[in-house]
Amino acid sequence: MPIPSPVITQQKRKHHRFSLVLAGLLCMFPLSLQAALQEQKILSLQECIRIALENSSAVRQAEHSVRLQGSDVLKSYGQFLPKVSASAAYVPSSVSKTYADPSAATVAETSTESVDLSLTTSLNIFNGFRDYAALQAAMKRRDAAELSLSRARQAIAYDVTQSYFRVLLDRELLKIASENLSSSRDRLLLTKRQYEIGLKPVTDYYQQQAETATNELDVIRAENALRGSRLELLRRLRLNPAEEIDAADVAEDSLLRLPRTIDRDSIVSRGLANRKDLQSAERSTLAAKWEVTRAEGQRYPSLDLSFVLATGGYPYYSLNTPGTGETVYDYPPLREQLSDLAGYSLRLTMNWTIFDGFLTRYGVEQARINYLNEGLNAGDLEHDIAIDINIAADNYTAAFKQIETSRQGLRAAGKAFETVNRKYDLGAASFVEANAARAALVAAKADYAQAVYNLALQKNVLDFTTGTTTIE
Repeated sequence: MPIPSPVITQQKRKHHRFSLVLAGLLCMFPLSLQAALQEQKILSLQECIRIALENSSAVRQAEHSVRLQGSDVLKSYGQFLPKVSASAAYVPSSVSKTYADPSAATVAETSTESVDLSLTTSLNIFNGFRDYAALQAAMKRRDAAELSLSRARQAIAYDVTQSYFRVLLDRELLKIASENLSSSRDRLLLTKRQYEIGLKPVTDYYQQQAETATNELDVIRAENALRGSRLELLRRLRLNPAEEIDAADVAEDSLLRLPRTIDRDSIVSRGLANRKDLQSAERSTLAAKWEVTRAEGQRYPSLDLSFVLATGGYPYYSLNTPGTGETVYDYPPLREQLSDLAGYSLRLTMNWTIFDGFLTRYGVEQARINYLNEGLNAGDLEHDIAIDINIAADNYTAAFKQIETSRQGLRAAGKAFETVNRKYDLGAASFVEANAARAALVAAKADYAQAVYNLALQKNVLDFTTGTTTIE
């Protein structure tokens, strides 16, 4: 068997490696193509709110509650209308036996086939205003459900807005960290060259390496925070976690143009007038009050008017008497029987429960306690709303002060960094001083970004607490 030449073997190995590399590239091509085709969606705040409202389970549940309360109102309306029922009975064979002559113990047998029809209608004339109270309570509950739906939509818009600006803030912090890392790397390269030519000690080079590594960790943390905030936004939008989305930029000038002063008494009054959950609680209190009237109606008599129309006939009727034989009665046709034998009755009925073992008393007391509790809940909610509005107003006013303070700090940190950086380049400042000035500048940039977006978040909180959150 011939031994292969080393040159030929090496060529085969190269060809084999090339084939493996080519196969790997072909396998990775669809994945890379798919990644390239998957574009990142840039969504505005209004688009995010619209998507969240369409996909929110809380909004759908509130809509279902409104639908159910609408059916309850229709049911309560129906109690004022007459009840109509119809019945029909067909007996194909009915056999009955009686003694034709008890002394002789002779039995007569009757066989029939019968049809019975009846139409009954009844109308409640008076029942202690229970039906009227039930209708009013149902209408108030429907109004409360609609107001709860509006508040649920506002809550979704508020939550999405908070997550949206969180994405913008984390993205700005990542930008600041990336710029700081780029500056740190440039400083590392410069320090290395200065060390090589003897302008800087080796300790400055090592310290700059450590600082660069720390800045790289800051970028990694900022990237992770941005990914987390984007996923939280996806959670609120109820979108596929695999989708790539990002928030559209919001002009900083639009945030800084927000009104700086607010009238505390005016926004509290406006909040109490606009809060849908407070209005819903008030409607629920009124519904509970009507339920008290409904429960008290059990103490009064009820008066009902009923009308019954009935008819029947015998398609077959026979009588078999011993000694006389069977006699078959020849009735008119069934249609004529149903027409000729139709009868009706009109009845006025009064029912009055004199004593029911204190059940009515318990029902009234239960309804009254529920009404009192609903009133207490509404009062507590009104008090909490006033407190929340005052807190939101304080935070909103403080947000402007934070912007002014952070802007001054950023301006001072920038000047300090420029001064110390020049001294460091000239050898008049140590690395520790230069690093501290750079860290102060980065912190000032982050503080200013947080102050700007904190203003947007506090404006969103103020709108939500005053019930003026914009949905569309």
